[in-house]
Amino acid sequence: MFSRTSASGRDLHSALERAGFYPRLVADVVEDALDGMEPLAHLVQLETHIEHTEVHRHVTVLVLTAEVMVIVHVDDQQMDEAGEQVMAQVSTETVPIGRISSVVLSFVYQQPQEYRPSDKSRELTLAISWSGGQRVDLAPAGCADPQCDADHGYTGTLQKEDVVMRVSAEADGLHAVDEARDFARALRKATTSTALDPRSASAAESRTPRTGGRFVRGHHQG
Repeated sequence: MFSRTSASGRDLHSALERAGFYPRLVADVVEDALDGMEPLAHLVQLETHIEHTEVHRHVTVLVLTAEVMVIVHVDDQQMDEAGEQVMAQVSTETVPIGRISSVVLSFVYQQPQEYRPSDKSRELTLAISWSGGQRVDLAPAGCADPQCDADHGYTGTLQKEDVVMRVSAEADGLHAVDEARDFARALRKATTSTALDPRSASAAESRTPRTGGRFVRGHHQG
């Protein structure tokens, strides 16, 4: 288990326990992805989606260290109608701080005409992007003729591999919005410091463990 002697380590462990989504499995995955690095800040988000008669949950964990940002995503899938057979899919990615190109925060305030300095945002969207890989989402191409059964190949969209997390007070609680803002501030400070010292970016990348695959956000196969 990652160190619980530090306040950040204890807080991360507590956050995984509170999420309650296979906490032992998620903690082990996070520990392996950290590879001995000490967590400085973290953000844990549990989401639930309903598809027809099935309920799917997935958790996304962002962990900031002095050199990298670790991204862990775990979701489950019901393998039988009775729900007795469940499979967990795990994705991890390690991104050097120097590769993060932007940290975007979008806020939602209700009744802005009545805004007071003590009012807190009720919703926040955190978008993190970095240079590097992209993914292509493909789908069969078609034409305007509804009677046509010819093979038109595939069409697709090219998207950058980034992270977008939306947190709202109604769904996640006001504390979750505050936690997301705190993580964004810590990440923004880390990326700014790295940008001011280019040597730290190259050093961090040289020490970053290589992962086998890129981070893929939750999806479910029919």
